[in-house]
Amino acid sequence: MDIDKLQLLLVEDDIDLATAVIDYFELEKIQCDHAANGLSGFNLIKSNHYDAVILDLNLPKMDGLTVCDTLRAEGVDVPILMLTAKDTLDDKLQGFAKGADDYLVKPFAMEELIVRIKVLSRRRSAQAKKLIIGGLSLDNEQQIVTRDEHRLKLSPISFKILETLMLASPNPVNREKLIQSVWGEEQPDSNSLKVHMFNLRKAVDGQGENKHPIKLIHTLVGYGFVLKEEQK
Repeated sequence: MDIDKLQLLLVEDDIDLATAVIDYFELEKIQCDHAANGLSGFNLIKSNHYDAVILDLNLPKMDGLTVCDTLRAEGVDVPILMLTAKDTLDDKLQGFAKGADDYLVKPFAMEELIVRIKVLSRRRSAQAKKLIIGGLSLDNEQQIVTRDEHRLKLSPISFKILETLMLASPNPVNREKLIQSVWGEEQPDSNSLKVHMFNLRKAVDGQGENKHPIKLIHTLVGYGFVLKEEQK
């Protein structure tokens, strides 16, 4: 993703700091919305697409931890960078436990903020308790996958493959990275990925007369796979 195409949200009640950050982003040709309290930020995140969110910890109306925790419980997987004046290990651990992906302590260098945002924006957050794309939902806590509210039967390997593809969506995942994410250092035999992808496709997209009208899993010949909504 090009940095100048990023769509960000800054949730910060310090207006001077927010203005400085937004002005800096504008110089870098980055679009950034702003909310001055947690409740407004929460509502903006729920109603808009953002590549990443910069979220202050101490906010009026709804604090940053509550915003983050509520979003993750509802399956929102936008990457979140927690911005705070607190620099204790307990504060950081609490932020990560509530679903933050990264942590930046005030005062900070704008250049570091840009670098961290670039990294976060390349992927969906793995902190979400649910991953939802179209009618497909993956519940990490209960290990349940549904499509259009119908529960799908998946093997543990197929579940992990699907999770990896959903976290990367709408970006593709090459075969090597997919194998590494699922099997780690224990490399499978040459047909394992092919068999599991066949079974995963059958479960998610159906086959024959049971084919779903919207295909989600696509093969990129010579590269790997991508999960995104696309009409057949």
